[in-house]
Amino acid sequence: MTGPELHISGGVGGTYARYEDLYTLAGDSDDLAGTLASITAQCHAMLADPNLLASAVLDPAGAARFEQTLLSALDGRHGLTALAGRLAQRSIGLRAAAASYQAADEASAELLDFLRWRAGNLAGTMIASDPLGSLLGLAGVGLEGYLLRDVIDYQRLLTDHPGLVDNMVGAGPGLVTGLTGIPVLDVPGASHLIGDFYPDGHAQVADLGVDTLNPTMTDPPHGFGDLMAGLDYRDSIASEGNDQIDVRVVTHPDGSRAYIVDIPGTKVWDTPGQFNPNLNDLGTNIHVLGGDVTARERAIAEALHRAGANPTDPVMLIGHSQGGMVAAQAAHDTAAGAFGYNVTHVVTAGSPIARADIPSGVQVLALENSHDIVPHLDAADNPDRLNITTVTFDNQYGNIGENHGIGTTYLPVAQTLDGSTDPSVRAYRDSADAFLSGSGDGTTMQADAYQLSRTP
Repeated sequence: MTGPELHISGGVGGTYARYEDLYTLAGDSDDLAGTLASITAQCHAMLADPNLLASAVLDPAGAARFEQTLLSALDGRHGLTALAGRLAQRSIGLRAAAASYQAADEASAELLDFLRWRAGNLAGTMIASDPLGSLLGLAGVGLEGYLLRDVIDYQRLLTDHPGLVDNMVGAGPGLVTGLTGIPVLDVPGASHLIGDFYPDGHAQVADLGVDTLNPTMTDPPHGFGDLMAGLDYRDSIASEGNDQIDVRVVTHPDGSRAYIVDIPGTKVWDTPGQFNPNLNDLGTNIHVLGGDVTARERAIAEALHRAGANPTDPVMLIGHSQGGMVAAQAAHDTAAGAFGYNVTHVVTAGSPIARADIPSGVQVLALENSHDIVPHLDAADNPDRLNITTVTFDNQYGNIGENHGIGTTYLPVAQTLDGSTDPSVRAYRDSADAFLSGSGDGTTMQADAYQLSRTP
Protein backbone atom coordinates (compact mmCIF):
# COMPACT_ATOMS: atom_id res chain seq x y z
CA MET A 1 0.00 0.00 0.00
CA THR A 2 1.48 3.33 -1.03
CA GLY A 3 1.32 6.41 1.19
CA PRO A 4 -0.04 9.84 0.28
CA GLU A 5 1.67 11.98 -2.31
CA LEU A 6 4.17 14.34 -0.69
CA HIS A 7 4.52 18.00 -1.64
CA ILE A 8 7.80 19.51 -0.51
CA SER A 9 8.66 23.20 -0.35
CA GLY A 10 11.58 25.13 1.06
CA GLY A 11 15.01 23.74 1.84
CA VAL A 12 17.77 23.47 -0.73
CA GLY A 13 15.23 22.76 -3.47
CA GLY A 14 12.89 25.61 -2.57
CA THR A 15 12.18 28.97 -4.16
CA TYR A 16 14.09 30.80 -1.46
CA ALA A 17 17.14 28.72 -2.28
CA ARG A 18 16.80 29.78 -5.89
CA TYR A 19 16.67 33.41 -4.74
CA GLU A 20 19.96 32.81 -2.98
CA ASP A 21 21.29 31.20 -6.16
CA LEU A 22 20.40 34.38 -8.05
CA TYR A 23 22.28 36.51 -5.52
CA THR A 24 25.26 34.13 -5.69
CA LEU A 25 25.29 34.31 -9.48
CA ALA A 26 25.09 38.10 -9.27
CA GLY A 27 28.09 38.13 -6.95
CA ASP A 28 30.04 35.84 -9.28
CA SER A 29 29.18 38.16 -12.19
CA ASP A 30 30.48 41.13 -10.20
CA ASP A 31 33.70 39.32 -9.42
CA LEU A 32 34.25 38.30 -13.04
CA ALA A 33 33.45 41.81 -14.29
CA GLY A 34 36.02 43.21 -11.86
CA THR A 35 38.63 40.70 -12.98
CA LEU A 36 38.06 41.51 -16.66
CA ALA A 37 38.20 45.23 -15.95
CA SER A 38 41.52 44.75 -14.18
CA ILE A 39 42.92 42.73 -17.11
CA THR A 40 41.70 45.40 -19.53
CA ALA A 41 43.47 48.13 -17.56
CA GLN A 42 46.70 46.15 -17.50
CA CYS A 43 46.51 45.50 -21.26
CA HIS A 44 45.82 49.17 -21.99
CA ALA A 45 48.92 50.00 -20.00
CA MET A 46 50.93 47.74 -22.32
CA LEU A 47 50.22 50.13 -25.20
CA ALA A 48 52.31 52.78 -23.47
CA ASP A 49 55.08 50.40 -22.46
CA PRO A 50 58.54 51.92 -23.32
CA ASN A 51 59.78 48.66 -24.80
CA LEU A 52 56.83 48.51 -27.20
CA LEU A 53 57.37 52.12 -28.24
CA ALA A 54 61.10 51.46 -28.80
CA SER A 55 60.41 48.38 -30.95
CA ALA A 56 57.97 50.34 -33.10
CA VAL A 57 60.95 52.15 -34.63
CA LEU A 58 62.26 48.85 -35.95
CA ASP A 59 58.90 47.58 -37.27
CA PRO A 60 56.31 50.35 -37.49
CA ALA A 61 53.82 48.24 -39.44
CA GLY A 62 54.07 45.31 -37.02
CA ALA A 63 53.66 47.62 -34.02
CA ALA A 64 50.59 49.17 -35.60
CA ARG A 65 49.02 45.76 -36.26
CA PHE A 66 49.69 44.74 -32.64
CA GLU A 67 48.08 47.89 -31.25
CA GLN A 68 45.07 47.50 -33.55
CA THR A 69 44.62 43.82 -32.63
CA LEU A 70 44.96 44.52 -28.87
CA LEU A 71 42.57 47.47 -28.96
CA SER A 72 40.04 45.37 -30.85
CA ALA A 73 40.33 42.58 -28.25
CA LEU A 74 39.95 45.11 -25.45
CA ASP A 75 37.54 47.74 -26.71
CA GLY A 76 35.88 46.14 -29.72
CA ARG A 77 32.24 45.14 -29.87
CA HIS A 78 33.01 41.72 -28.39
CA GLY A 79 36.07 42.82 -26.41
CA LEU A 80 36.87 42.45 -22.73
CA THR A 81 35.63 45.96 -21.85
CA ALA A 82 32.20 45.26 -23.36
CA LEU A 83 32.07 41.83 -21.73
CA ALA A 84 32.88 43.31 -18.32
CA GLY A 85 30.08 45.83 -18.82
CA ARG A 86 27.58 43.12 -19.78
CA LEU A 87 28.52 41.07 -16.72
CA ALA A 88 28.04 44.11 -14.48
CA GLN A 89 24.62 44.73 -16.06
CA ARG A 90 23.68 41.07 -15.57
CA SER A 91 24.63 41.31 -11.92
CA ILE A 92 22.33 44.31 -11.48
CA GLY A 93 19.50 42.52 -13.30
CA LEU A 94 19.86 39.34 -11.24
CA ARG A 95 19.79 41.25 -7.97
CA ALA A 96 16.79 43.26 -9.10
CA ALA A 97 14.91 40.11 -10.16
CA ALA A 98 15.59 38.30 -6.88
CA ALA A 99 14.60 41.35 -4.85
CA SER A 100 11.42 41.81 -6.91
CA TYR A 101 10.34 38.20 -6.48
CA GLN A 102 10.92 38.33 -2.73
CA ALA A 103 9.18 41.67 -2.37
CA ALA A 104 6.17 40.36 -4.31
CA ASP A 105 5.93 37.28 -2.10
CA GLU A 106 6.19 39.35 1.08
CA ALA A 107 3.67 41.92 -0.17
CA SER A 108 1.22 39.15 -1.05
CA ALA A 109 1.43 37.70 2.47
CA GLU A 110 1.04 41.13 4.06
CA LEU A 111 -1.96 41.92 1.86
CA LEU A 112 -3.66 38.68 2.85
CA ASP A 113 -3.05 39.44 6.54
CA PHE A 114 -4.52 42.92 6.08
CA LEU A 115 -7.64 41.68 4.26
CA ARG A 116 -8.36 39.18 7.03
CA TRP A 117 -7.71 41.82 9.69
CA ARG A 118 -10.01 44.26 7.93
CA ALA A 119 -12.84 41.73 7.70
CA GLY A 120 -12.59 41.05 11.42
CA ASN A 121 -12.37 44.76 12.19
CA LEU A 122 -15.56 45.53 10.25
CA ALA A 123 -17.40 42.76 12.10
CA GLY A 124 -16.11 43.98 15.47
CA THR A 125 -17.09 47.58 14.70
CA MET A 126 -20.60 46.52 13.68
CA ILE A 127 -21.05 44.51 16.88
CA ALA A 128 -19.75 47.37 19.02
CA SER A 129 -22.05 49.90 17.35
CA ASP A 130 -25.19 47.70 17.54
CA PRO A 131 -24.66 45.07 20.24
CA LEU A 132 -28.35 44.14 20.53
CA GLY A 133 -28.85 43.65 16.81
CA SER A 134 -25.60 41.74 16.53
CA LEU A 135 -26.56 39.55 19.48
CA LEU A 136 -29.88 38.70 17.82
CA GLY A 137 -28.09 38.02 14.54
CA LEU A 138 -25.59 35.72 16.23
CA ALA A 139 -28.43 33.97 18.04
CA GLY A 140 -30.07 33.35 14.68
CA VAL A 141 -26.86 31.96 13.27
CA GLY A 142 -26.49 29.78 16.35
CA LEU A 143 -30.05 28.48 16.04
CA GLU A 144 -29.53 27.76 12.37
CA GLY A 145 -26.34 25.91 13.18
CA TYR A 146 -28.16 23.92 15.86
CA LEU A 147 -30.92 22.95 13.43
CA LEU A 148 -28.35 21.97 10.79
CA ARG A 149 -26.02 20.05 13.10
CA ASP A 150 -27.34 16.71 11.85
CA VAL A 151 -27.19 17.89 8.24
CA ILE A 152 -23.71 19.42 8.10
CA ASP A 153 -20.65 17.54 9.29
CA TYR A 154 -18.67 20.49 10.64
CA GLN A 155 -15.52 18.47 11.26
CA ARG A 156 -15.58 17.30 7.66
CA LEU A 157 -16.27 20.85 6.47
CA LEU A 158 -13.30 22.31 8.33
CA THR A 159 -10.88 19.51 7.48
CA ASP A 160 -11.89 19.67 3.81
CA HIS A 161 -11.47 23.46 3.81
CA PRO A 162 -8.82 24.35 6.43
CA GLY A 163 -8.43 27.77 4.83
CA LEU A 164 -11.59 28.68 6.77
CA VAL A 165 -9.49 28.37 9.93
CA ASP A 166 -6.84 30.68 8.47
CA ASN A 167 -9.51 33.26 7.73
CA MET A 168 -11.11 33.04 11.16
CA VAL A 169 -7.82 33.25 13.03
CA GLY A 170 -6.53 36.00 10.74
CA ALA A 171 -9.70 38.02 11.35
CA GLY A 172 -9.31 37.71 15.13
CA PRO A 173 -6.94 40.66 15.70
CA GLY A 174 -9.19 43.00 13.68
CA LEU A 175 -12.26 41.73 15.55
CA VAL A 176 -10.63 42.48 18.91
CA THR A 177 -9.69 45.96 17.71
CA GLY A 178 -13.21 46.66 16.49
CA LEU A 179 -14.82 45.42 19.71
CA THR A 180 -12.49 47.01 22.24
CA GLY A 181 -10.77 49.87 20.46
CA ILE A 182 -7.43 48.38 21.56
CA PRO A 183 -5.13 48.31 18.51
CA VAL A 184 -4.23 44.68 17.85
CA LEU A 185 -2.38 44.37 14.56
CA ASP A 186 -1.64 40.67 14.13
CA VAL A 187 -2.05 37.15 15.50
CA PRO A 188 0.95 37.39 17.90
CA GLY A 189 -0.46 40.67 19.24
CA ALA A 190 -3.85 39.08 19.88
CA SER A 191 -2.15 36.13 21.57
CA HIS A 192 -0.22 38.49 23.85
CA LEU A 193 -3.47 40.12 24.88
CA ILE A 194 -5.26 36.84 25.59
CA GLY A 195 -2.15 35.40 27.27
CA ASP A 196 -2.56 37.88 30.12
CA PHE A 197 -5.49 35.73 31.27
CA TYR A 198 -3.34 32.59 31.42
CA PRO A 199 -0.64 32.83 34.14
CA ASP A 200 2.44 31.00 32.88
CA GLY A 201 4.05 30.44 36.28
CA HIS A 202 7.36 28.78 37.07
CA ALA A 203 8.62 25.51 35.60
CA GLN A 204 9.03 22.40 37.70
CA VAL A 205 10.88 19.29 36.49
CA ALA A 206 10.80 15.82 38.10
CA ASP A 207 13.18 13.03 37.05
CA LEU A 208 11.41 9.82 36.04
CA GLY A 209 14.59 7.86 35.40
CA VAL A 210 15.87 6.02 32.35
CA ASP A 211 13.11 4.70 30.10
CA THR A 212 13.80 1.16 28.84
CA LEU A 213 10.19 0.12 28.22
CA ASN A 214 10.11 0.74 24.48
CA PRO A 215 12.67 0.07 21.71
CA THR A 216 12.33 3.68 20.52
CA MET A 217 13.90 4.70 23.83
CA THR A 218 16.83 2.27 23.67
CA ASP A 219 17.69 1.83 19.97
CA PRO A 220 19.45 4.76 18.27
CA PRO A 221 17.30 6.21 15.47
CA HIS A 222 18.26 5.51 11.87
CA GLY A 223 15.91 7.93 10.13
CA PHE A 224 12.76 10.03 10.20
CA GLY A 225 10.49 7.09 11.03
CA ASP A 226 12.49 6.21 14.15
CA LEU A 227 12.54 9.85 15.25
CA MET A 228 8.75 10.15 14.93
CA ALA A 229 8.16 6.77 16.56
CA GLY A 230 9.88 8.02 19.71
CA LEU A 231 7.66 11.09 19.80
CA ASP A 232 4.58 8.91 19.24
CA TYR A 233 5.54 6.69 22.16
CA ARG A 234 6.07 9.64 24.51
CA ASP A 235 2.82 11.24 23.38
CA SER A 236 0.93 8.03 24.21
CA ILE A 237 2.09 8.34 27.83
CA ALA A 238 1.57 12.07 28.30
CA SER A 239 -1.84 13.22 29.51
CA GLU A 240 -3.55 15.82 31.66
CA GLY A 241 -1.53 16.00 34.85
CA ASN A 242 1.27 13.98 33.27
CA ASP A 243 3.20 16.27 30.95
CA GLN A 244 6.07 14.00 30.01
CA ILE A 245 9.02 14.64 27.74
CA ASP A 246 12.20 12.66 27.24
CA VAL A 247 15.77 13.45 26.28
CA ARG A 248 17.34 10.81 24.07
CA VAL A 249 21.11 10.93 24.54
CA VAL A 250 22.86 9.61 21.42
CA THR A 251 26.50 8.65 22.01
CA HIS A 252 28.77 7.91 19.04
CA PRO A 253 31.86 5.66 19.10
CA ASP A 254 34.16 8.69 19.26
CA GLY A 255 32.46 9.82 22.49
CA SER A 256 30.57 12.75 20.95
CA ARG A 257 26.98 13.21 22.05
CA ALA A 258 23.82 14.63 20.58
CA TYR A 259 20.48 15.18 22.31
CA ILE A 260 16.96 14.56 20.98
CA VAL A 261 14.02 15.96 22.95
CA ASP A 262 10.53 14.53 22.37
CA ILE A 263 7.79 17.10 23.13
CA PRO A 264 4.13 15.95 22.95
CA GLY A 265 1.26 18.31 22.23
CA THR A 266 -1.65 19.85 24.13
CA LYS A 267 -3.52 17.64 26.60
CA VAL A 268 -5.42 20.24 28.66
CA TRP A 269 -8.03 22.66 27.23
CA ASP A 270 -8.45 25.02 30.17
CA THR A 271 -10.44 28.24 30.45
CA PRO A 272 -8.77 31.59 31.18
CA GLY A 273 -8.55 33.24 34.56
CA GLN A 274 -7.45 30.31 36.72
CA PHE A 275 -4.00 28.97 37.48
CA ASN A 276 -3.33 25.57 35.90
CA PRO A 277 -0.43 23.39 37.06
CA ASN A 278 -0.30 21.62 33.67
CA LEU A 279 2.23 23.00 31.19
CA ASN A 280 0.70 21.13 28.24
CA ASP A 281 -2.40 23.35 28.33
CA LEU A 282 -4.16 25.89 26.12
CA GLY A 283 -2.42 28.75 27.92
CA THR A 284 0.99 27.57 26.70
CA ASN A 285 -0.34 27.51 23.12
CA ILE A 286 -1.46 31.11 23.41
CA HIS A 287 1.79 32.29 24.97
CA VAL A 288 3.87 30.58 22.28
CA LEU A 289 1.75 32.09 19.48
CA GLY A 290 2.60 35.42 21.08
CA GLY A 291 6.33 34.63 20.86
CA ASP A 292 6.81 34.28 24.63
CA VAL A 293 9.49 32.25 26.39
CA THR A 294 7.18 29.86 28.25
CA ALA A 295 7.56 27.83 31.42
CA ARG A 296 7.40 24.70 29.26
CA GLU A 297 10.39 25.88 27.25
CA ARG A 298 12.31 26.59 30.47
CA ALA A 299 11.42 23.12 31.74
CA ILE A 300 12.85 21.57 28.57
CA ALA A 301 16.07 23.51 29.06
CA GLU A 302 16.26 22.20 32.64
CA ALA A 303 15.71 18.64 31.40
CA LEU A 304 18.60 19.03 28.95
CA HIS A 305 20.78 20.25 31.80
CA ARG A 306 19.90 17.21 33.91
CA ALA A 307 20.55 14.90 30.96
CA GLY A 308 24.11 16.26 30.79
CA ALA A 309 23.91 18.46 27.69
CA ASN A 310 26.53 21.18 27.27
CA PRO A 311 25.73 24.53 25.62
CA THR A 312 27.67 23.46 22.51
CA ASP A 313 26.25 19.94 22.08
CA PRO A 314 23.87 19.61 19.10
CA VAL A 315 20.20 19.42 20.10
CA MET A 316 17.23 18.28 18.03
CA LEU A 317 13.73 19.19 19.25
CA ILE A 318 10.88 17.02 17.96
CA GLY A 319 7.36 18.21 18.69
CA HIS A 320 3.75 17.42 17.85
CA SER A 321 1.20 20.24 17.80
CA GLN A 322 2.06 22.49 20.77
CA GLY A 323 5.32 20.57 21.14
CA GLY A 324 6.42 21.72 17.70
CA MET A 325 5.44 25.30 18.53
CA VAL A 326 7.57 25.22 21.67
CA ALA A 327 10.42 23.64 19.70
CA ALA A 328 10.32 26.40 17.08
CA GLN A 329 10.23 29.10 19.76
CA ALA A 330 13.18 27.49 21.55
CA ALA A 331 15.07 27.49 18.25
CA HIS A 332 14.39 31.22 17.95
CA ASP A 333 15.47 31.76 21.54
CA THR A 334 18.71 29.86 20.93
CA ALA A 335 19.89 32.72 18.73
CA ALA A 336 18.69 35.25 21.30
CA GLY A 337 20.51 33.43 24.12
CA ALA A 338 17.31 32.81 26.07
CA PHE A 339 17.18 29.01 25.69
CA GLY A 340 20.77 28.24 26.59
CA TYR A 341 21.33 25.20 24.38
CA ASN A 342 22.52 24.64 20.82
CA VAL A 343 19.34 23.80 18.90
CA THR A 344 20.55 22.81 15.44
CA HIS A 345 17.52 20.82 14.21
CA VAL A 346 13.76 20.90 14.67
CA VAL A 347 11.13 18.41 13.49
CA THR A 348 7.47 19.36 13.82
CA ALA A 349 4.29 17.39 13.18
CA GLY A 350 1.03 19.30 12.79
CA SER A 351 2.34 22.52 14.35
CA PRO A 352 1.60 26.17 13.50
CA ILE A 353 5.15 27.56 13.26
CA ALA A 354 4.94 29.94 10.30
CA ARG A 355 5.30 33.07 12.44
CA ALA A 356 8.22 31.78 14.52
CA ASP A 357 11.32 33.72 13.53
CA ILE A 358 13.66 30.75 13.29
CA PRO A 359 17.34 31.63 12.73
CA SER A 360 19.00 30.53 9.51
CA GLY A 361 21.42 28.26 11.37
CA VAL A 362 18.62 25.95 12.56
CA GLN A 363 17.40 23.27 10.14
CA VAL A 364 13.63 22.71 10.30
CA LEU A 365 11.55 19.85 8.90
CA ALA A 366 7.81 20.56 9.21
CA LEU A 367 5.27 17.83 8.46
CA GLU A 368 1.76 19.13 7.75
CA ASN A 369 -1.34 17.19 6.75
CA SER A 370 -3.33 19.47 4.44
CA HIS A 371 -6.50 18.24 6.20
CA ASP A 372 -5.14 18.99 9.69
CA ILE A 373 -6.55 22.32 10.90
CA VAL A 374 -4.00 22.80 13.69
CA PRO A 375 -1.12 24.06 11.47
CA HIS A 376 -3.56 26.76 10.31
CA LEU A 377 -3.99 28.26 13.79
CA ASP A 378 -1.38 30.95 13.09
CA ALA A 379 -3.10 31.97 9.81
CA ALA A 380 0.11 31.86 7.77
CA ASP A 381 2.05 29.54 5.47
CA ASN A 382 5.51 28.37 6.40
CA PRO A 383 8.18 30.55 4.77
CA ASP A 384 10.02 29.10 1.79
CA ARG A 385 13.54 29.36 3.16
CA LEU A 386 16.79 27.50 2.72
CA ASN A 387 16.66 26.13 6.29
CA ILE A 388 12.92 25.36 6.46
CA THR A 389 11.60 22.31 4.59
CA THR A 390 7.84 21.79 4.70
CA VAL A 391 6.32 18.44 3.71
CA THR A 392 2.58 18.58 3.04
CA PHE A 393 0.33 15.68 2.13
CA ASP A 394 -3.35 14.77 1.89
CA ASN A 395 -4.61 12.40 4.57
CA GLN A 396 -8.35 12.76 5.22
CA TYR A 397 -10.06 10.65 7.88
CA GLY A 398 -13.02 13.01 8.10
CA ASN A 399 -12.38 14.22 11.65
CA ILE A 400 -10.04 16.61 13.39
CA GLY A 401 -8.52 14.12 15.84
CA GLU A 402 -7.32 11.45 13.43
CA ASN A 403 -6.18 14.01 10.88
CA HIS A 404 -3.98 15.50 13.61
CA GLY A 405 -2.81 12.27 15.26
CA ILE A 406 0.82 11.19 15.29
CA GLY A 407 0.18 7.47 14.89
CA THR A 408 -2.61 7.81 12.36
CA THR A 409 -1.15 10.58 10.22
CA TYR A 410 2.39 11.76 10.91
CA LEU A 411 4.30 8.58 11.77
CA PRO A 412 3.49 6.83 8.45
CA VAL A 413 4.59 9.90 6.49
CA ALA A 414 7.84 10.15 8.45
CA GLN A 415 8.52 6.51 7.60
CA THR A 416 7.82 7.25 3.93
CA LEU A 417 10.31 10.13 4.02
CA ASP A 418 13.11 7.70 4.80
CA GLY A 419 12.92 6.59 1.17
CA SER A 420 12.53 10.07 -0.30
CA THR A 421 14.98 11.27 -2.94
CA ASP A 422 13.81 14.90 -2.76
CA PRO A 423 16.89 17.16 -2.49
CA SER A 424 15.50 19.19 0.41
CA VAL A 425 14.59 16.09 2.43
CA ARG A 426 17.93 14.42 1.75
CA ALA A 427 19.84 17.57 2.62
CA TYR A 428 18.04 17.73 5.96
CA ARG A 429 18.78 14.04 6.57
CA ASP A 430 22.46 14.52 5.76
CA SER A 431 22.70 17.52 8.07
CA ALA A 432 21.23 15.49 10.96
CA ASP A 433 23.91 12.78 11.05
CA ALA A 434 24.81 13.67 14.65
CA PHE A 435 21.40 12.39 15.80
CA LEU A 436 21.28 9.20 13.74
CA SER A 437 23.20 5.97 13.60
CA GLY A 438 24.31 3.74 10.79
CA SER A 439 23.79 0.01 10.85
CA GLY A 440 26.18 -1.53 13.37
CA ASP A 441 28.32 1.59 13.75
CA GLY A 442 28.54 1.29 17.54
CA THR A 443 26.26 4.23 18.37
CA THR A 444 24.29 3.85 21.62
CA MET A 445 21.34 5.69 23.14
CA GLN A 446 19.78 6.30 26.54
CA ALA A 447 16.46 8.05 27.09
CA ASP A 448 15.88 10.03 30.28
CA ALA A 449 12.22 10.79 31.04
CA TYR A 450 10.96 13.87 32.87
CA GLN A 451 7.62 15.09 34.16
CA LEU A 452 6.88 18.80 33.78
CA SER A 453 4.55 21.07 35.73
CA ARG A 454 4.28 24.67 36.93
CA THR A 455 3.88 26.53 40.18
CA PRO A 456 2.50 30.07 40.62
